Amino acid sequence: MQKRRGQNEGTIFEERPGRWVASITTGYVIRDGKRRRVRRKFVASTRGAVQKRLTAALRDQHRGRNVSPQVQTLGTFLDVWLKQVALKGVRPKTYRTYSDIVNLHIKPVLGAIQVEKLTPDIVQVFLNDKLGSALCPHCKASVNMERMSSHVKENHPNAKAKAARPLGAKTVAHVRATLRSALAVAMEWYDLDRNVASLAKPPRAVKKEMRSLTPGEARRYLDVAAGDRLEALFMVTVALGLRQGEILGLSWGDVDLKNSALSVRRQLQRINGKLELVETKTTDAARPLILPAVAISALTHHQMRQEEERAAAGDQWKESGLVFTTTIGTPLDARSVIRRHHAIVKAANIPRLRFHDLRHSAATLLLAQGVSPKYISQMLGHRQVAFTMQTYAHVIKETQQQLADKMDAILNPVAPQVAPSGLSRGVN
Repeated sequence: MQKRRGQNEGTIFEERPGRWVASITTGYVIRDGKRRRVRRKFVASTRGAVQKRLTAALRDQHRGRNVSPQVQTLGTFLDVWLKQVALKGVRPKTYRTYSDIVNLHIKPVLGAIQVEKLTPDIVQVFLNDKLGSALCPHCKASVNMERMSSHVKENHPNAKAKAARPLGAKTVAHVRATLRSALAVAMEWYDLDRNVASLAKPPRAVKKEMRSLTPGEARRYLDVAAGDRLEALFMVTVALGLRQGEILGLSWGDVDLKNSALSVRRQLQRINGKLELVETKTTDAARPLILPAVAISALTHHQMRQEEERAAAGDQWKESGLVFTTTIGTPLDARSVIRRHHAIVKAANIPRLRFHDLRHSAATLLLAQGVSPKYISQMLGHRQVAFTMQTYAHVIKETQQQLADKMDAILNPVAPQVAPSGLSRGVN
C-alpha cells in the first residue's frame, strides 16, 4: 500500500484503486495504561473529494468544533431517527411501519454495529438472509424458515401451533428502503460519504398477475351486492376505483349529489388501535371526481337508509359525518367490509378477489373502453401517468390492438380501390 501525501493537507493516501482515505488527529485517550491517539477517517472515491472533506474538518477543528469520530451504534441511531425525524415527518401509519421494521428486523441483527462501520456487504448479507426468514408467531424473533420448527420446539414447547409466514421480496425491499431512509439522515448528521443501504441490491420481486373483474363479473358482483346496506360502498368503489381508506373516510361534506361530484380528501386508518381520519398521502391523491349515474342512485338510496338508521338508533347514534358507518353512526372497520366483500365474491361465483382488486377493476374496465390513461391516472390519484401506464400495460396493449382493428375495419374497404389507382399514376 503506497501512501500519497500532499503538502499542508494532512494525511491522504490511496488505499486501493478508487478508494482514497484521509485522516486527522482529533485527540488522545488513555487505553491499557498508554496514551493513544484518536483519529478520524474520511473515505471518498477521488483524491479531490477526500481532500475537500479533510479541509472542512480541519477548518471546523480550528474553530473549536468537535470533529471526533462517531461511535454510535446503528440501533441507538435508529431510535433517535424514529423519534426525532420519522415521527415528525411521516403519516402515523407509515411511522408504525418504520417502527415495526426497525424493531423487528433491523435492530436485532444490525443494531450493535457502529454506524460508520456498516458496509454494503454487511447490508447485502442481511437482506439475503431476511428473504429466507420469518417472524416467530410467538416471540416475533426473526428465524430462518429452515430452523423455525426447531426454534418453536426449543423456545415455545407448550405454545399453540401457529403458521409462520416467510418474508417475501416485497417486504425485504421495504426493510431496505427503511434503512436507506434512515441512513440518508445519518449521512448528513455524521458526515458519512455514502449510503450503504443504497449500494446493497434488493431481492428481485416476482410480479404477481393482477386480478380484475371482467365486465360480466362486475355486473354479477353488483347484482349480488344489491340490497346490502353497504351496496353504495361497493358500487362507488367499482365505479371510481377508490382506495379502501378513501371510501371509508368519505364524508357527506365531500359528496355533492346535485352536481354529480365527489371529492377525495381524507382516509380512514387504524392508528394505535383507534380509527382516525387522516389527510390523503399526496396532493395527487386528493382529487375531485364526477359520479356516474349508477353511483348517484346508490348513494341517494344509501342516504335515505342512513336517515332511517339514525332515527332507529336514537340516543345511541354517534354522528361522524361519514357516508359509510355502522348502524349507530360510528366509523366502519375495514375488516367487516372485507368480510362482506368476500361473501359477495363467493355468492357471485367469482374467483378469489381482494377488496383492493376492485380498484384495479375500475381502471381495467375503463381502459378496455378506450378511455385515456391520463384520465384513469387522475381518477386513481396516481402521481404520474407513467405509473398508471406501467401498472396497466397489458390492458393498454389490448386496447391499442382493438383500436387498430377498428381502424382496419374503417380503412380496409377503401384501401383496395385507392391503391391501384395511385400506383398507376406513379409516386413522385
